[in-house]
Amino acid sequence: MVDSQDMVKKVFTQKSARIDTNKGEEYYNCLFENAKQRISMLQKQPALKDIDMIDVIESEGINRRDFMKWVSATTATLMLPPMFEPLVAQATELMNRVPVVWIELQDCAGNSEALLRSSAPTVDDLLFDVLSLEFHETLQAAAGHDADRQLEEAVEHFKGKYLLFVEGAIPMANDGKYGTIGASGETFHEHLMRMSKDAAAVVAVGTCATFGGIPAAAPNPTGAVGVMDLVKGKPVVNIPACPANPANMVGVILHFVLTGQIPELDSLLRPKFAFGYRIHDNCERRAHFDAGEFVEEWGDIGAQNNWCLYKVGCKGPMTFNNCSIIRYNEGTNWPVGVGRGCIGCSEPDFWDKYAYERPMANANIKAPTGGVEKTVDEFGLGLLTATTIGIGLHAVASAIAGKKSEQNEEE
Repeated sequence: MVDSQDMVKKVFTQKSARIDTNKGEEYYNCLFENAKQRISMLQKQPALKDIDMIDVIESEGINRRDFMKWVSATTATLMLPPMFEPLVAQATELMNRVPVVWIELQDCAGNSEALLRSSAPTVDDLLFDVLSLEFHETLQAAAGHDADRQLEEAVEHFKGKYLLFVEGAIPMANDGKYGTIGASGETFHEHLMRMSKDAAAVVAVGTCATFGGIPAAAPNPTGAVGVMDLVKGKPVVNIPACPANPANMVGVILHFVLTGQIPELDSLLRPKFAFGYRIHDNCERRAHFDAGEFVEEWGDIGAQNNWCLYKVGCKGPMTFNNCSIIRYNEGTNWPVGVGRGCIGCSEPDFWDKYAYERPMANANIKAPTGGVEKTVDEFGLGLLTATTIGIGLHAVASAIAGKKSEQNEEE
Protein backbone atom coordinates (compact mmCIF):
# COMPACT_ATOMS: atom_id res chain seq x y z
CA MET A 1 0.00 0.00 0.00
CA VAL A 2 1.37 3.38 -0.95
CA ASP A 3 1.86 5.67 2.01
CA SER A 4 -0.46 8.70 1.71
CA GLN A 5 2.16 11.07 3.12
CA ASP A 6 4.60 9.99 0.42
CA MET A 7 1.95 10.66 -2.20
CA VAL A 8 1.40 14.17 -0.86
CA LYS A 9 5.14 14.79 -0.84
CA LYS A 10 5.27 13.86 -4.50
CA VAL A 11 2.72 16.57 -5.24
CA PHE A 12 5.10 19.19 -3.93
CA THR A 13 8.32 17.82 -5.28
CA GLN A 14 7.38 16.48 -8.69
CA LYS A 15 8.52 18.22 -11.84
CA SER A 16 5.07 19.35 -12.84
CA ALA A 17 6.03 21.17 -16.02
CA ARG A 18 5.91 18.09 -18.20
CA ILE A 19 5.41 20.00 -21.41
CA ASP A 20 7.67 19.23 -24.29
CA THR A 21 8.61 22.79 -25.17
CA ASN A 22 11.07 21.75 -27.89
CA LYS A 23 9.71 19.27 -30.40
CA GLY A 24 12.70 19.46 -32.69
CA GLU A 25 13.67 21.21 -35.90
CA GLU A 26 11.87 18.76 -38.21
CA TYR A 27 8.55 19.20 -36.37
CA TYR A 28 8.70 23.00 -36.42
CA ASN A 29 9.77 23.17 -40.06
CA CYS A 30 6.79 21.01 -41.05
CA LEU A 31 4.41 23.06 -38.88
CA PHE A 32 5.83 26.27 -40.34
CA GLU A 33 5.09 25.17 -43.91
CA ASN A 34 1.58 24.06 -42.95
CA ALA A 35 0.93 27.39 -41.24
CA LYS A 36 2.15 29.30 -44.32
CA GLN A 37 -0.28 27.37 -46.51
CA ARG A 38 -3.08 27.91 -44.00
CA ILE A 39 -2.49 31.67 -43.90
CA SER A 40 -2.25 31.86 -47.69
CA MET A 41 -5.61 30.11 -47.93
CA LEU A 42 -7.24 32.44 -45.38
CA GLN A 43 -5.86 35.52 -47.13
CA LYS A 44 -7.77 34.51 -50.27
CA GLN A 45 -11.02 34.32 -48.35
CA PRO A 46 -13.17 37.44 -47.91
CA ALA A 47 -13.22 38.95 -44.43
CA LEU A 48 -16.34 37.98 -42.51
CA LYS A 49 -16.17 41.24 -40.60
CA ASP A 50 -15.02 44.46 -42.22
CA ILE A 51 -12.67 45.56 -39.48
CA ASP A 52 -8.89 45.84 -39.90
CA MET A 53 -6.83 44.73 -36.92
CA ILE A 54 -4.07 47.30 -37.44
CA ASP A 55 -6.60 50.13 -37.66
CA VAL A 56 -8.21 48.97 -34.42
CA ILE A 57 -4.99 48.81 -32.41
CA GLU A 58 -3.76 52.15 -33.77
CA SER A 59 -7.07 53.78 -32.83
CA GLU A 60 -6.42 52.65 -29.24
CA GLY A 61 -2.94 54.19 -29.21
CA ILE A 62 -1.04 50.93 -29.63
CA ASN A 63 1.79 51.40 -32.11
CA ARG A 64 3.37 48.82 -34.39
CA ARG A 65 6.29 48.32 -32.02
CA ASP A 66 3.95 47.46 -29.13
CA PHE A 67 2.01 45.13 -31.39
CA MET A 68 5.17 43.26 -32.39
CA LYS A 69 6.16 42.95 -28.73
CA TRP A 70 2.76 41.35 -28.11
CA VAL A 71 3.29 39.05 -31.10
CA SER A 72 6.65 37.96 -29.70
CA ALA A 73 5.17 37.25 -26.26
CA THR A 74 2.18 35.42 -27.74
CA THR A 75 4.40 33.26 -29.93
CA ALA A 76 6.35 32.22 -26.85
CA THR A 77 3.10 31.61 -24.93
CA LEU A 78 1.96 29.25 -27.67
CA MET A 79 5.30 27.45 -27.25
CA LEU A 80 6.43 28.22 -30.78
CA PRO A 81 9.99 29.28 -31.71
CA PRO A 82 10.69 32.89 -32.84
CA MET A 83 10.62 31.88 -36.52
CA PHE A 84 6.80 31.79 -36.19
CA GLU A 85 6.48 35.44 -35.13
CA PRO A 86 5.79 36.81 -38.66
CA LEU A 87 3.14 34.11 -39.15
CA VAL A 88 1.52 34.86 -35.78
CA ALA A 89 1.36 38.55 -36.77
CA GLN A 90 -0.33 37.64 -40.06
CA ALA A 91 -2.71 35.21 -38.33
CA THR A 92 -3.72 37.96 -35.92
CA GLU A 93 -4.78 40.14 -38.83
CA LEU A 94 -6.82 37.23 -40.24
CA MET A 95 -8.89 36.58 -37.13
CA ASN A 96 -11.91 37.95 -38.98
CA ARG A 97 -11.83 34.94 -41.33
CA VAL A 98 -12.85 32.41 -38.68
CA PRO A 99 -16.50 32.51 -37.52
CA VAL A 100 -17.23 32.09 -33.82
CA VAL A 101 -20.59 31.23 -32.28
CA TRP A 102 -20.84 31.78 -28.51
CA ILE A 103 -23.70 30.23 -26.52
CA GLU A 104 -24.39 30.67 -22.82
CA LEU A 105 -25.98 28.08 -20.58
CA GLN A 106 -26.09 27.56 -16.78
CA ASP A 107 -23.66 30.20 -15.45
CA CYS A 108 -23.24 33.78 -14.21
CA ALA A 109 -21.82 35.24 -17.48
CA GLY A 110 -18.52 35.83 -15.66
CA ASN A 111 -16.46 34.79 -18.67
CA SER A 112 -18.26 37.26 -20.91
CA GLU A 113 -17.71 39.86 -18.19
CA ALA A 114 -13.99 39.05 -18.26
CA LEU A 115 -13.95 39.89 -21.95
CA LEU A 116 -15.71 43.20 -21.46
CA ARG A 117 -13.99 44.42 -18.30
CA SER A 118 -11.17 46.49 -19.71
CA SER A 119 -10.50 50.16 -19.13
CA ALA A 120 -7.38 50.25 -21.29
CA PRO A 121 -7.74 47.47 -23.89
CA THR A 122 -4.77 45.25 -24.58
CA VAL A 123 -4.15 43.60 -27.93
CA ASP A 124 -5.88 40.51 -26.50
CA ASP A 125 -8.99 42.55 -25.75
CA LEU A 126 -8.97 44.26 -29.13
CA LEU A 127 -8.85 40.95 -30.96
CA PHE A 128 -12.43 40.32 -29.88
CA ASP A 129 -13.45 43.46 -31.77
CA VAL A 130 -11.92 41.97 -34.90
CA LEU A 131 -13.16 38.45 -34.40
CA SER A 132 -16.09 37.38 -36.51
CA LEU A 133 -18.39 36.78 -33.55
CA GLU A 134 -21.51 35.62 -35.38
CA PHE A 135 -23.62 35.11 -32.27
CA HIS A 136 -23.27 36.10 -28.62
CA GLU A 137 -26.64 36.74 -26.98
CA THR A 138 -25.13 38.82 -24.15
CA LEU A 139 -23.21 41.16 -26.44
CA GLN A 140 -25.40 41.42 -29.52
CA ALA A 141 -28.22 43.86 -30.10
CA ALA A 142 -30.71 41.32 -31.48
CA ALA A 143 -33.15 39.69 -29.08
CA GLY A 144 -36.06 37.24 -29.14
CA HIS A 145 -36.96 35.70 -32.48
CA ASP A 146 -34.45 37.94 -34.28
CA ALA A 147 -31.65 36.47 -32.16
CA ASP A 148 -32.88 32.92 -32.80
CA ARG A 149 -32.92 33.60 -36.53
CA GLN A 150 -29.41 35.09 -36.41
CA LEU A 151 -28.10 31.99 -34.66
CA GLU A 152 -29.76 29.58 -37.09
CA GLU A 153 -28.40 31.48 -40.09
CA ALA A 154 -24.89 31.55 -38.68
CA VAL A 155 -24.85 27.82 -37.96
CA GLU A 156 -26.27 26.99 -41.38
CA HIS A 157 -24.04 29.38 -43.34
CA PHE A 158 -20.79 28.38 -41.60
CA LYS A 159 -21.56 24.69 -41.27
CA GLY A 160 -18.39 22.77 -40.41
CA LYS A 161 -16.29 25.95 -40.14
CA TYR A 162 -17.26 27.77 -36.95
CA LEU A 163 -15.76 27.49 -33.50
CA LEU A 164 -18.49 26.95 -30.92
CA PHE A 165 -17.68 28.64 -27.60
CA VAL A 166 -19.78 27.36 -24.71
CA GLU A 167 -20.09 29.25 -21.43
CA GLY A 168 -21.91 27.55 -18.55
CA ALA A 169 -22.73 24.07 -17.33
CA ILE A 170 -25.47 21.81 -18.69
CA PRO A 171 -28.23 20.73 -16.25
CA MET A 172 -29.21 17.11 -16.88
CA ALA A 173 -31.52 16.36 -13.93
CA ASN A 174 -35.30 16.18 -14.51
CA ASP A 175 -34.71 15.64 -18.23
CA GLY A 176 -32.82 18.91 -18.47
CA LYS A 177 -35.83 21.02 -17.52
CA TYR A 178 -33.75 23.23 -15.20
CA GLY A 179 -32.45 25.10 -18.23
CA THR A 180 -34.36 25.86 -21.42
CA ILE A 181 -33.81 28.39 -24.15
CA GLY A 182 -36.01 30.06 -26.74
CA ALA A 183 -39.74 29.95 -27.39
CA SER A 184 -39.59 26.24 -28.22
CA GLY A 185 -38.40 25.35 -24.72
CA GLU A 186 -35.34 23.54 -26.04
CA THR A 187 -33.26 22.28 -23.12
CA PHE A 188 -29.66 23.42 -22.72
CA HIS A 189 -28.59 19.86 -23.46
CA GLU A 190 -30.55 19.74 -26.71
CA HIS A 191 -29.28 23.21 -27.62
CA LEU A 192 -25.65 22.25 -27.02
CA MET A 193 -25.89 19.06 -29.03
CA ARG A 194 -27.58 20.84 -31.97
CA MET A 195 -25.09 23.72 -32.01
CA SER A 196 -22.04 21.47 -31.67
CA LYS A 197 -23.12 19.08 -34.41
CA ASP A 198 -21.73 21.21 -37.26
CA ALA A 199 -18.96 23.02 -35.39
CA ALA A 200 -15.33 22.60 -36.43
CA ALA A 201 -14.45 22.38 -32.74
CA VAL A 202 -16.11 23.11 -29.40
CA VAL A 203 -14.37 25.36 -26.86
CA ALA A 204 -15.71 25.15 -23.30
CA VAL A 205 -14.94 28.43 -21.52
CA GLY A 206 -14.86 28.72 -17.75
CA THR A 207 -15.04 26.04 -15.08
CA CYS A 208 -18.83 25.64 -15.33
CA ALA A 209 -18.60 24.66 -19.01
CA THR A 210 -15.54 22.49 -18.52
CA PHE A 211 -16.14 20.57 -15.31
CA GLY A 212 -19.59 21.70 -14.11
CA GLY A 213 -18.16 24.38 -11.81
CA ILE A 214 -20.25 25.83 -9.00
CA PRO A 215 -23.57 24.52 -10.42
CA ALA A 216 -22.14 21.00 -10.07
CA ALA A 217 -21.07 21.51 -6.45
CA ALA A 218 -22.66 19.18 -3.91
CA PRO A 219 -25.49 18.38 -3.80
CA ASN A 220 -25.71 19.41 -7.46
CA PRO A 221 -29.53 19.57 -7.58
CA THR A 222 -29.65 20.31 -11.31
CA GLY A 223 -27.31 17.46 -12.27
CA ALA A 224 -24.92 19.93 -13.90
CA VAL A 225 -22.11 18.54 -16.06
CA GLY A 226 -19.48 19.94 -18.38
CA VAL A 227 -19.37 19.99 -22.18
CA MET A 228 -16.87 17.15 -22.49
CA ASP A 229 -19.29 14.85 -20.64
CA LEU A 230 -21.79 15.22 -23.48
CA VAL A 231 -20.08 16.18 -26.74
CA LYS A 232 -18.32 13.21 -28.31
CA GLY A 233 -16.67 12.55 -31.65
CA LYS A 234 -15.57 16.15 -32.11
CA PRO A 235 -12.54 18.19 -30.94
CA VAL A 236 -13.28 19.71 -27.52
CA VAL A 237 -10.99 22.25 -25.84
CA ASN A 238 -11.40 23.11 -22.16
CA ILE A 239 -10.37 26.56 -20.92
CA PRO A 240 -11.28 26.36 -17.22
CA ALA A 241 -10.91 28.98 -14.45
CA CYS A 242 -13.45 31.25 -12.85
CA PRO A 243 -13.39 33.29 -14.99
CA ALA A 244 -11.27 31.96 -17.85
CA ASN A 245 -8.47 34.30 -18.80
CA PRO A 246 -9.22 36.10 -22.12
CA ALA A 247 -5.57 35.63 -23.12
CA ASN A 248 -6.06 31.86 -23.15
CA MET A 249 -9.22 32.22 -25.25
CA VAL A 250 -7.27 34.32 -27.75
CA GLY A 251 -4.47 31.75 -27.73
CA VAL A 252 -6.83 28.92 -28.71
CA ILE A 253 -8.44 30.95 -31.51
CA LEU A 254 -5.09 32.20 -32.76
CA HIS A 255 -3.69 28.68 -32.81
CA PHE A 256 -6.70 27.55 -34.85
CA VAL A 257 -6.32 30.45 -37.29
CA LEU A 258 -2.59 29.74 -37.61
CA THR A 259 -2.69 25.96 -38.01
CA GLY A 260 -6.31 25.00 -38.64
CA GLN A 261 -6.08 22.71 -35.62
CA ILE A 262 -6.73 22.89 -31.90
CA PRO A 263 -3.64 23.17 -29.68
CA GLU A 264 -2.06 20.22 -27.89
CA LEU A 265 -4.17 19.21 -24.90
CA ASP A 266 -3.58 17.54 -21.54
CA SER A 267 -5.60 14.64 -20.13
CA LEU A 268 -8.36 17.08 -19.08
CA LEU A 269 -8.54 18.57 -22.60
CA ARG A 270 -6.86 21.80 -21.45
CA PRO A 271 -4.34 23.49 -23.80
CA LYS A 272 -0.87 22.62 -22.59
CA PHE A 273 0.42 26.06 -23.46
CA ALA A 274 -1.88 27.50 -20.77
CA PHE A 275 -2.37 24.66 -18.29
CA GLY A 276 0.90 22.77 -18.49
CA TYR A 277 2.29 24.79 -15.59
CA ARG A 278 1.62 24.37 -11.91
CA ILE A 279 0.83 27.72 -10.30
CA HIS A 280 3.17 26.90 -7.43
CA ASP A 281 6.17 26.62 -9.76
CA ASN A 282 5.78 30.15 -11.11
CA CYS A 283 4.41 31.87 -8.03
CA GLU A 284 6.07 35.10 -6.94
CA ARG A 285 5.90 33.82 -3.33
CA ARG A 286 7.59 30.48 -4.13
CA ALA A 287 10.91 31.56 -2.62
CA HIS A 288 9.17 32.03 0.72
CA PHE A 289 7.78 28.48 0.51
CA ASP A 290 11.29 27.15 -0.06
CA ALA A 291 12.54 29.28 2.82
CA GLY A 292 9.82 28.03 5.16
CA GLU A 293 8.29 31.49 5.50
CA PHE A 294 4.50 31.31 5.73
CA VAL A 295 1.52 33.45 6.54
CA GLU A 296 0.13 31.82 9.69
CA GLU A 297 -2.95 34.00 10.03
CA TRP A 298 -4.35 36.99 8.18
CA GLY A 299 -2.64 40.23 9.11
CA ASP A 300 0.44 38.69 10.76
CA ILE A 301 4.02 39.60 9.91
CA GLY A 302 4.06 36.99 7.15
CA ALA A 303 1.05 38.57 5.47
CA GLN A 304 2.63 41.99 5.79
CA ASN A 305 5.76 40.71 4.05
CA ASN A 306 4.02 38.75 1.27
CA TRP A 307 5.16 35.33 2.49
CA CYS A 308 3.77 32.04 1.16
CA LEU A 309 0.00 31.54 1.60
CA TYR A 310 0.07 27.74 1.63
CA LYS A 311 -0.61 27.38 5.36
CA VAL A 312 -3.72 29.58 5.10
CA GLY A 313 -5.13 27.44 2.34
CA CYS A 314 -3.50 28.39 -0.98
CA LYS A 315 -4.07 25.58 -3.52
CA GLY A 316 -1.37 26.73 -5.92
CA PRO A 317 0.64 23.51 -5.46
CA MET A 318 -2.32 21.45 -6.73
CA THR A 319 -3.51 23.76 -9.51
CA PHE A 320 -2.43 23.93 -13.12
CA ASN A 321 -2.88 27.29 -14.82
CA ASN A 322 -0.76 30.12 -16.21
CA CYS A 323 -2.48 32.92 -14.28
CA SER A 324 0.66 33.38 -12.19
CA ILE A 325 2.42 34.29 -15.46
CA ILE A 326 -0.10 36.24 -17.54
CA ARG A 327 -2.27 37.46 -14.62
CA TYR A 328 -5.61 39.31 -14.87
CA ASN A 329 -6.85 42.86 -15.31
CA GLU A 330 -4.51 43.81 -18.11
CA GLY A 331 -1.70 41.81 -16.55
CA THR A 332 -1.53 43.96 -13.45
CA ASN A 333 -2.24 41.36 -10.77
CA TRP A 334 -3.74 38.02 -9.75
CA PRO A 335 -5.25 36.52 -6.55
CA VAL A 336 -1.97 35.51 -4.87
CA GLY A 337 -0.47 38.87 -5.79
CA VAL A 338 -3.11 40.68 -3.75
CA GLY A 339 -2.69 38.39 -0.75
CA ARG A 340 -5.40 35.85 -1.38
CA GLY A 341 -4.55 32.19 -1.84
CA CYS A 342 -5.35 30.25 -5.01
CA ILE A 343 -8.67 28.36 -4.76
CA GLY A 344 -7.87 25.93 -7.58
CA CYS A 345 -10.65 27.18 -9.86
CA SER A 346 -9.19 25.54 -12.96
CA GLU A 347 -9.32 22.02 -11.49
CA PRO A 348 -12.28 19.59 -11.63
CA ASP A 349 -14.66 19.75 -8.63
CA PHE A 350 -12.81 22.82 -7.40
CA TRP A 351 -15.68 24.16 -5.31
CA ASP A 352 -16.01 20.99 -3.26
CA LYS A 353 -12.31 20.13 -3.06
CA TYR A 354 -10.33 23.36 -3.15
CA ALA A 355 -12.36 26.53 -2.68
CA TYR A 356 -11.79 27.11 1.02
CA GLU A 357 -9.08 28.79 3.06
CA ARG A 358 -8.64 26.06 5.63
CA PRO A 359 -5.18 26.09 7.27
CA MET A 360 -3.00 23.28 6.03
CA ALA A 361 -0.21 23.63 8.58
CA ASN A 362 -0.24 19.94 9.41
CA ALA A 363 0.83 18.83 5.97
CA ASN A 364 3.96 16.76 6.30
CA ILE A 365 5.80 18.33 3.40
CA LYS A 366 9.49 18.71 2.81
CA ALA A 367 10.45 21.73 0.74
CA PRO A 368 11.93 20.83 -2.67
CA THR A 369 15.20 22.57 -1.88
CA GLY A 370 15.33 21.38 1.69
CA GLY A 371 14.76 24.97 2.74
CA VAL A 372 17.03 27.98 2.49
CA GLU A 373 16.93 29.47 5.96
CA LYS A 374 15.16 26.51 7.52
CA THR A 375 13.40 23.35 6.46
CA VAL A 376 9.68 22.90 6.39
CA ASP A 377 10.10 20.30 9.13
CA GLU A 378 10.29 23.32 11.40
CA PHE A 379 6.98 24.79 10.35
CA GLY A 380 4.71 21.94 11.13
CA LEU A 381 4.62 18.18 11.14
CA GLY A 382 1.74 16.07 12.21
CA LEU A 383 -1.20 14.15 11.03
CA LEU A 384 -2.44 14.86 7.54
CA THR A 385 -6.07 15.79 7.46
CA ALA A 386 -8.39 13.67 5.38
CA THR A 387 -9.03 16.65 3.16
CA THR A 388 -5.37 17.20 2.51
CA ILE A 389 -4.90 13.54 1.66
CA GLY A 390 -7.84 13.78 -0.69
CA ILE A 391 -6.37 16.78 -2.43
CA GLY A 392 -3.01 15.09 -2.69
CA LEU A 393 -4.47 11.89 -4.09
CA HIS A 394 -6.50 13.85 -6.61
CA ALA A 395 -3.51 15.86 -7.74
CA VAL A 396 -1.29 12.79 -8.00
CA ALA A 397 -4.00 10.96 -9.92
CA SER A 398 -4.25 13.92 -12.31
CA ALA A 399 -0.50 13.91 -12.80
CA ILE A 400 -0.48 10.16 -13.43
CA ALA A 401 -3.39 10.51 -15.85
CA GLY A 402 -1.50 13.23 -17.66
CA LYS A 403 1.60 11.08 -17.89
CA LYS A 404 -0.40 8.17 -19.29
CA SER A 405 -2.01 10.49 -21.78
CA GLU A 406 1.37 11.71 -22.93
CA GLN A 407 2.61 8.14 -23.25
CA ASN A 408 -0.43 7.28 -25.34
CA GLU A 409 0.16 10.31 -27.52
CA GLU A 410 3.78 9.30 -28.05
CA GLU A 411 2.71 5.77 -28.98
